[in-house]
Amino acid sequence: MNRIFFCFVFVVLLFADSIWAADWKAGAAKVKITPEENMWLAGYAARNRASEGILHDLWAKALVLEDAEGNRAVLITMDLVGVPKMFSENIRKQLEDKLGFDKAQIILNASHTHSGPVLHSSGLREMYVHVNEQEAEKIVRYSRLLEQQVIDAAVEASKSLEPVTLEAANGVARFQVNRRNNAEGKLTPLTELKGPNDYAVPVLKVTNAAGQIKVIAFGYACHPTTLDSYLWCGDYPGFAQAELEKNYPGTTTMFFQGAGADQNPMPRRTIPLAKQYGVTLAAAVDRVLQEKMNPLPPTLKTAYKEAMVPLETFSADYLKEIAESTKQAEYYKRCAKHVLNRYKDGEPPFRAYPFPVQVWNIGGLPLFTLGGELTVGYSIRLKEKYGEHIFVMGYTNDVMSYIPTVTILKEGGYEGASSQMIYGMPGMWTEDIETVIHKALDEIAKQTGVPLSGAP
Repeated sequence: MNRIFFCFVFVVLLFADSIWAADWKAGAAKVKITPEENMWLAGYAARNRASEGILHDLWAKALVLEDAEGNRAVLITMDLVGVPKMFSENIRKQLEDKLGFDKAQIILNASHTHSGPVLHSSGLREMYVHVNEQEAEKIVRYSRLLEQQVIDAAVEASKSLEPVTLEAANGVARFQVNRRNNAEGKLTPLTELKGPNDYAVPVLKVTNAAGQIKVIAFGYACHPTTLDSYLWCGDYPGFAQAELEKNYPGTTTMFFQGAGADQNPMPRRTIPLAKQYGVTLAAAVDRVLQEKMNPLPPTLKTAYKEAMVPLETFSADYLKEIAESTKQAEYYKRCAKHVLNRYKDGEPPFRAYPFPVQVWNIGGLPLFTLGGELTVGYSIRLKEKYGEHIFVMGYTNDVMSYIPTVTILKEGGYEGASSQMIYGMPGMWTEDIETVIHKALDEIAKQTGVPLSGAP
């Protein structure tokens, strides 16, 4: 009798992890979001005409998770250059009404492809100086349709929940190059690349009861700027997803952008290079899937906060000087006029921005999300505090401008200074930016039970 009892205990312990993990439920859905008419592409001010065709389709994809206690959350990834605040607010309000999700339970992440469409409420809208009234109407129509498509995908995913297991691990890929520290035109003779990087490839695997991989969600911290053509394309993330879906038929693959604002794929500017980086990233994901991954118990905790990050407001005189300058680029002057007109219309210059931060604790896997074009220093610091295994997403819920570290802010340059005007922001970030953001992240990490595991 004792032998039977001990054998039973042994079997239970042996399969405890898999029994525990099987209490997850998940549902996924995707929708093609490629514009059906030629319209303006986002990301580059130098473009002077609308799109001219498709290299491959653009997608929005949704993954709904439910833990053993019925706690739910939805990850939405999109082939877009960014997620404007108004766009994000509209979608999250609808998901609250339809699914009962609050902001803590919703992640809206943009891949940051520079071969996707301009959105109506984007802060970058003034950058596209050649957009006429007819083109502007296309942007409005498309943006309204896109909002509904994203909402419908999330609702569909929530209706297709089934028992699954979740596993996670980090891979590695090394085609990102710190663009602030390595001149693209001088890359070939370099024997050493300089500057901070984060080469991690975070991977989340969702497997159903039949043993089929249902969803592969993965990320990387690097600008999708391999291409600058007039063709719709997800850039290297799009090619990576297509490669994985070819290798894993019937699986939904989702790419999320990390802290890649100061990282570029180099060299770049050709379609074969975009394909190469996509295949490289897919191979990094595939290696993780083939090796032992960490099973995640079915517990889900979520938290969200908007940290008021201080701004040093641009003066009206400064904006007028730029707007009337004969030396500034036309799009830069137009952006200054845009902010100046907001002042003239009576909009008070705000002195702090409600910056969105978020933490999910997925069975012990900490997932941090931050808004804006997030520079890599934020990911590095978070991993120093919470461990190398964590996932970090930038470009999430609201992309309002670049998010520099204090070091980059002091150094200046595009990521540290001039891009603020291009985004239509009314001022510069102050040197309190890192302190305020990390304090907010630490607060909500504590709320979700994420422990400190490294040096502060």
